[in-house]
Amino acid sequence: MESSTEPATQHLIAPTGNDTPPPASHPGPEQRVAELTEGLYALLADAVDHPNQWHRLLDASATMWRYSGGNVALLMMQMAQRGPIKPALVAGYKEWERHGRYVLKGERALYVIAPRTARITDAEETVHGPAMGERALAEAGDGISRSRIVGWRGQAVFDVSQTEGEPLLVSIPSKQDTSLDTASYTQLWESLTAVARKARYNIVVSEAQAGLADGYTDHARRLISVGSWLTTEDRIATLAHELAHASLHVPGDAIGALYGSSAEHRGLAEIEAESVAYLVLRAHGIDRGPQSAAYLAGWADAVLEAEADSILRCTRDRKPMSRVDIARSVLARVTSVAKTVLETTYPPGFGGRLGIASPLPRRDSASIAPDVQVRWTLQQTISSDNRPSLGL
Repeated sequence: MESSTEPATQHLIAPTGNDTPPPASHPGPEQRVAELTEGLYALLADAVDHPNQWHRLLDASATMWRYSGGNVALLMMQMAQRGPIKPALVAGYKEWERHGRYVLKGERALYVIAPRTARITDAEETVHGPAMGERALAEAGDGISRSRIVGWRGQAVFDVSQTEGEPLLVSIPSKQDTSLDTASYTQLWESLTAVARKARYNIVVSEAQAGLADGYTDHARRLISVGSWLTTEDRIATLAHELAHASLHVPGDAIGALYGSSAEHRGLAEIEAESVAYLVLRAHGIDRGPQSAAYLAGWADAVLEAEADSILRCTRDRKPMSRVDIARSVLARVTSVAKTVLETTYPPGFGGRLGIASPLPRRDSASIAPDVQVRWTLQQTISSDNRPSLGL
């Protein structure tokens, strides 16, 4: 999405009577990023103190899954300061114009943290190499010039509720307990197995069971097992859960090792995996809140346990992580894996980001006016007690 700012306005500057320049009317780029980061840390601290906030973060990420978890949290925080409407679809000022919609007069921009990039050549990358955590991105052009992240900036965006103009279809996962039809369940299962194949994991639906678990992941054998006794929806949820383990909790996981390996902090690893499963199914209109509750209820305790262990393990080369650092890491890992999965399973809607091609909402969608939020619901064609088997 192209970066954009609010429409420029002229400001009158009153003389100060001395040579000192007047204070800036808007924060500078560095101050803006610092303020956004401070707000994010406050929200994550609140999520540890009030675990139900973690559910709200996952719900918002299911609607806006094309954004990082940190930016979704920032959008939630800024919208909550202005009223009850939740963010659903955001874009820059000019991007809205290109789609025939215009920011309402008097609306203040929301801000997300976006990378600042600089062009580099292959020779420069060979000499200097990408910095830690930075990734060279291929650009269209001569095949020689590339860009890399060199810093961060605050990027102004506006939610669809702050705009008016051409009608736009917006899908938001419903909070109602709904079921997919047989074809949709089958399609979702097949798309999840496609994610596993990309990661070079084989999937078996088996009567084998590891402890009391409904499924398990064997990294050494590149195998994901899902219980054959499960209902269709539970099989899909279990597969999504195990895909998260396959992605996040591999031997040698460098990020997870900062607050302990998955074996040492099984609770936190399970929360990461179940959060991915909850988010993925929520994006597809399936509310797994009751089923996920047992896992996610331990969110705060697992973060605090990891913080205490990080303090005990600190050395000269390994500094302890605070609970907010751990919460931020977990949110980033969960939303990153969920985004990878959803880019293959492709739920209806824009994923919070205008300008990216996406199928239209499946059912019960309507055009929205500037002050209307439209929710789509999945037509219940099969009862929860009589769901079809995938026959796998």
